Amino acid sequence: MKNEKNVLACVDQSHFAEYVADYATWAARRMAAPLEFLHIIDRHPEIARNNDRSGTIGFDAQEVLLNELSTQDESRSKETRERGRIFLNRLRERAIEAGIDSPDVRQRYGVLVETLAEQEDGVRLFVLGRRGESAEATQRDLGRNVERVVRALKKPILAVTEGFTEPHRVMIAFDGGIVTRRGVEMVAQSPLFRGLHIHLLMSGKESQNASKQLEWAKMTLEAAKFDVSASLIPGDAERVIATTVLEQHIDMLIMGAYSHSPLRSLLFGSKTSDLLRSAKTPTLLLR
Repeated sequence: MKNEKNVLACVDQSHFAEYVADYATWAARRMAAPLEFLHIIDRHPEIARNNDRSGTIGFDAQEVLLNELSTQDESRSKETRERGRIFLNRLRERAIEAGIDSPDVRQRYGVLVETLAEQEDGVRLFVLGRRGESAEATQRDLGRNVERVVRALKKPILAVTEGFTEPHRVMIAFDGGIVTRRGVEMVAQSPLFRGLHIHLLMSGKESQNASKQLEWAKMTLEAAKFDVSASLIPGDAERVIATTVLEQHIDMLIMGAYSHSPLRSLLFGSKTSDLLRSAKTPTLLLR
């Protein structure tokens, strides 16, 4: 049991954390997997040393000042850890009430992307908010860390939105490529989506092989006893996917993510980020 891979919910102290907790709980329950809540505390070493006039004061006074700064830093650190402990325990109780046995909670100092990468070997599914603490202040519709995290990790990542709705209808944005083909096979084998309706959508540029590829995906899922529907709609993928999510009453979207380099995304924009903004539904991102 100790070696079993878990569902890792990465949470910060924003109201979005409750939705992350609810979706992570849903996923862990369906996969019969352990659930862990991880709160990462950023260290802020920028103590106000720019205002330190240590060169103009005596040695004793300088030592006293440094001791005071160290004491203040330690006090802030203890307060931050205690707030985090209370916050994590609240999420833990929420998960227990929803039917999870003994969810784990952990907080640690570190940088988000590096810390999650360190955990990856023991994780089956990451769950994080599409927005977070910083987005509450700026009202951005996509958290600044989402792309960096998704590019850094190879395990599936469920990026959730505001509010929780238990999924019943799932859509796979299928392009016939290796990532979404693996995604179809993953869905066919995973208990996460067992019993849910799966809608397959191909969009974008017209292709001679599109119908054949879509039929392969449909047959693969039907062979695994899924209720499947499929549609092939040429056109702008972002617009078609967003429209189909609404028309088909989709509760969760599955798609490949960030297939191009960060430099290309910087120069030409990112289709993944555009889709995350336009499709206001929880999205399972595959790499």
